[in-house]
Amino acid sequence: MFRLRCGSSFLRRLLHGGTVNRDQVLQQLQVCAAEDQVLDVVGKNKAKLTVNHVSTAVGMLWQFQREKPQMLRTVEVIRCHPQFLTLRVLAEHKIALMDDLTLVDILYSFLRLNVDGHDSLVQQLVSEAWLRIDRLPMESLSKLSKCLSNLSLQNSPLMGHITSIVDQRLSSIDNARILSSLMISMTYLVSPRLRDALISRAEELLDTMDPAEYNNPRRMVQFMRNTKHSYRPLLDKCNKIILINMSRLDAENIYLIMGLYQNLQFNSCDFSLAVKPRLTELIDSSTDPHSFTKLFVALAPMASQEIRDGLENTALLLADELTPRQALAVAEALQDIQSRNLSLLNKIASVIQRNLHVYKPVDVARITRALFLFKYQNPELFAELRQMLVKFMVRSVRPYEVAMLTRVLSMLPCQRLEDGVISRVEAVVTQCKLKDLSGISGAVAKWLRNEPSYNTPSKYVRLLQTLNRCGRERLQKADRLDLLLEELKYTNGAWFDEMLLDETMVTLKKMMDQIHWTNVPTLCLFLTKINHICPPLLDRIATVAIKDIDKIHHWGIDATLLPFSVLNYDSADELYDASIQCVTAHISSFEPHMLVLLGYTLALADYFPEELVREIFSIEFLGKLDAELETLSDGLTLQTRQRLMELNRAVCLECPEYKVPWFHENYCQQFQKQVTASPMQQQIHNMLGEVLGGINCVRVAVVTPYFYTVDFECVLDKRLQPLPYSGPSTLQILDRGKVYWSSEDTTRDVLPPGAQRVAVNFLDSKSFCKNSHHLRGNALMTKRHLEILGYRVVQVPHFEWNSMELSTPNAWKEYLKKNLFGQLSS
Repeated sequence: MFRLRCGSSFLRRLLHGGTVNRDQVLQQLQVCAAEDQVLDVVGKNKAKLTVNHVSTAVGMLWQFQREKPQMLRTVEVIRCHPQFLTLRVLAEHKIALMDDLTLVDILYSFLRLNVDGHDSLVQQLVSEAWLRIDRLPMESLSKLSKCLSNLSLQNSPLMGHITSIVDQRLSSIDNARILSSLMISMTYLVSPRLRDALISRAEELLDTMDPAEYNNPRRMVQFMRNTKHSYRPLLDKCNKIILINMSRLDAENIYLIMGLYQNLQFNSCDFSLAVKPRLTELIDSSTDPHSFTKLFVALAPMASQEIRDGLENTALLLADELTPRQALAVAEALQDIQSRNLSLLNKIASVIQRNLHVYKPVDVARITRALFLFKYQNPELFAELRQMLVKFMVRSVRPYEVAMLTRVLSMLPCQRLEDGVISRVEAVVTQCKLKDLSGISGAVAKWLRNEPSYNTPSKYVRLLQTLNRCGRERLQKADRLDLLLEELKYTNGAWFDEMLLDETMVTLKKMMDQIHWTNVPTLCLFLTKINHICPPLLDRIATVAIKDIDKIHHWGIDATLLPFSVLNYDSADELYDASIQCVTAHISSFEPHMLVLLGYTLALADYFPEELVREIFSIEFLGKLDAELETLSDGLTLQTRQRLMELNRAVCLECPEYKVPWFHENYCQQFQKQVTASPMQQQIHNMLGEVLGGINCVRVAVVTPYFYTVDFECVLDKRLQPLPYSGPSTLQILDRGKVYWSSEDTTRDVLPPGAQRVAVNFLDSKSFCKNSHHLRGNALMTKRHLEILGYRVVQVPHFEWNSMELSTPNAWKEYLKKNLFGQLSS
């Protein structure tokens, strides 16, 4: 009994001692359910707080805030609380006692609670972290890199050190969250080699991560957007995980992802079809200005008119509560959908006008562009915008910003351009990239046209000369094809074509050894855009593409084939064969509209793979295409529908064995319109009337079966004698003096035995490559199809009709006789 009592006494003492030694402050913190309770514990235990207590308290304050919606967070209230200052002071005094993980965690939490980056606490935490940088685990490095980004130190030597560590230890990172966070933070410091290594590692980790975590793929897509590197296999994997989590995404996340996809020119039919109903579900819950703005911008362009009207009504009710940035976003969305809701537009414009003083240069440029394209009538607002654009411009030292402001400023009318504007352009133009030079040249051209003086002002002439010189020098100094293509991607306009196109082609030919499967699609898109046929470049592209066709993502096949088809370069049979094999192997992975565009590209070159044709013209595919087109932009939808019609026509004419029906009759009738006649076409019409023995022997603007429009049609009997039509064919002069084709008899006459129907088409410069008389693919396909329809086709190129040789009426008549009858008249 005595031993039992002694044992019981010892146990009570042990338990009592355990209670005494237990951390009561930590216990009090851990049971707190709100921020004020945490701060109350801090206030009552100032003298007892250890590093662990401070870390726990700060972490809990941020965790409570993190769990709240953005609009309900009370960070500013916490920062002004007296006990929060206590935490900051204690943390600063205990930095030396913190272990590595605690140091970074405390820095991260304080920054999330909006402690200023210049605060001595933050400065000392960052300095201490730098001293310990080489021994920090990857999770802490990831958090530290986020902190540096928040402090605008993403280009600092410290971030460079982190980038170097990640490069050395990349293979040891086995957590997708850690890697994706590091990728975002290091965006602007990674080399192409490290960028590719990060993408490769990210692709591996996505296969092992929890598919319910959608933030990791979102950050990976953001990294690709930031580095302007669209790696399709990783995009596909990210997109699949995002689709799995669609029901969990809110309007803000969907808006962000849609913006990233748009920047990367990534179209996903499955994503588009999933996004629309999900956004529609979120309408009732997106009632605050923040979430509603994201919803409006994302949903309005793809919504039905009924839903769009409801969104606009809600926007009108919330307009006065919108922040300046939210009002700008709504204005751009209204311009995008070409809204006719004048009340809403006026309301948004008034919000913008009273907040003009808070906008940055890029915001003012976006506002001006949106309202100008909308043809919004508010001279007072436009005057203010112009004044701000000029003010920003004369102060700016960033070349891309000056170029942007110059382009937007040129949209607005002005009596006299300020000297400071020209001076600022002259000051930065030598540092501008080709795309900026191209934009500035377009602005200068507008100012020249609008100059009231009869004499060309010397300031414009000097500036254009400087632009020409800078453009040529930039091309001559270029030594990396990938960087050059990035600049050339956005160049356009008459200035580039006239001044730099030849120099550009010389530079590209010098860099032919840098053509690689990774840049082939981009280079091909550029060559197609400039309409310039260059056999050495195309041959080199074909060689590289054939060798590595399995490495080029199947989405890049259409871009690769475009210049060969569009420019009618017929020395690429092997490339087409290899491409068709690649397409066939991945046919189920294509987005519907992309498969249609690819089918048309192949048809231009007279290729009709049976599996591709049968896939496109299957009922299931066409249904999916219709659903997808409802979510795409108006421009892309129109292009896809037009290409589908042209492909349908080509298959019906050239591959009748496929038994694909012609189902575009109503579509073509819907788009039939009067065709404007150029002076040369009027001249040819008159000449044909004389050559054929009467104007009633010529029909104009004849619509053929399958809806080709032939400029002129005549019928020759078996002795090549013209046959008159039953109804006269005339030219009508209608509104504003424009001349339109008109034919009273549009029926297709039955030909007598041995007679032939002749189509005469005038070919303007658009039918030829820019640097030669080489016929483009669409003109050649038209000729091919008209011949199948029973025509003998006579093409009249503009350069022959306008040549010195054909400078008299008799010469023109002889030219037409030779082409119509196959001989010169005596």
